[in-house]
Amino acid sequence: MVVTVIGMGLIGGSLALSLREHGLSSKIIVVDQNDVHVERALALGLADETRGLLDAINVSELIILAVPVDIAVKLCPQILDLVTDQMVFDVGSTKSSILQAIHNHPNRGRFVASHPMWGTEFSGPDAAISGAFVGKAVVITDPEHSDKIVLEKIESIFSILGLHILKMSSADHDLHAAYVSHISHITSFALANTVLEKEREEDTIFQLASGGFESTVRLAKSNPAMWVPIFMQNKENVLDVLNEHISQLRKFKSCLEKENYEYLYELIENANRIGKILP
Repeated sequence: MVVTVIGMGLIGGSLALSLREHGLSSKIIVVDQNDVHVERALALGLADETRGLLDAINVSELIILAVPVDIAVKLCPQILDLVTDQMVFDVGSTKSSILQAIHNHPNRGRFVASHPMWGTEFSGPDAAISGAFVGKAVVITDPEHSDKIVLEKIESIFSILGLHILKMSSADHDLHAAYVSHISHITSFALANTVLEKEREEDTIFQLASGGFESTVRLAKSNPAMWVPIFMQNKENVLDVLNEHISQLRKFKSCLEKENYEYLYELIENANRIGKILP
C-alpha cells in the first residue's frame, strides 16, 4: 500500500523503516515542513518521494500523523477533511486533545488514535531505528469511535510490526502516561539543570558521570519542541504526578536532615519493589 508519513522524525522514520522491512508499503511519501528532514528522509531511504499534503493523501491508503502533539491537534481535522476511504492514525503521547478536536468530524471513523510506547532522546530522520517496535506496546484509545474495518486493519499492521496492543480511554491513557512517561522526562530535565547549576565544570561532569547518572539524565537530551506541547496538553495529570514526586523527594530530604536512616532504608526498600514489575 502507499503510505504517507506526515512528520519524518524519530517515530515517523522508524515506522517508515518497519513498514518497508515487513513489506507493508509499496511506496512511502514524506510530508514535512522541514526541508532538511525531507532531504534526509529521501537520502536515507525512509521515503520514496515528497508531495504536498493534498496530493499525498489523494494517492495514499494509509496516513501516519507523526508530528508534535500541538501541531497534530490542528492538522488532524484538516487531514480528515481530505480523506475518503483512507486510514489515518497518529502516534502522539497525549490523546484527549486530539480526540476532542475531531469528536464530531464526519470522517472520525477513519482515524485510530494510537501511541506506540517507545522512543529515544534523539529526534529527526537520522534517529530512525530499524525494528524499533518489536516487543513494545501500542495504546489505542477510544477504539469504539473508529470504524471496525479500519481498526482491524490498523491493529493488523501494529501486530505485524511486533507491537502488542492495549486499549483504553483517552483519559486513562493520559493519566497513566503522566506517571510512566511524562514524569520521567521532567525528572531528567530537572536533574540535568541541577547538575549544570551546581557543577560548572563541564569536563568534570563528563569525566565523573557514571552509568547511573547517564541513564537517569539521558532523557534530558529530548527535544523541547516535542515535550513542551505534551506537558501543556496533559498539564493537570502532570501536575498531579509532579506533586506526588515532590512529596517523595521531601521524604528523602527529611530523612537526611533528621538523620532518620531507618526510614530512609524503608523508602529505598519500598522502591525496590519496582524490580518485581520491571525486571
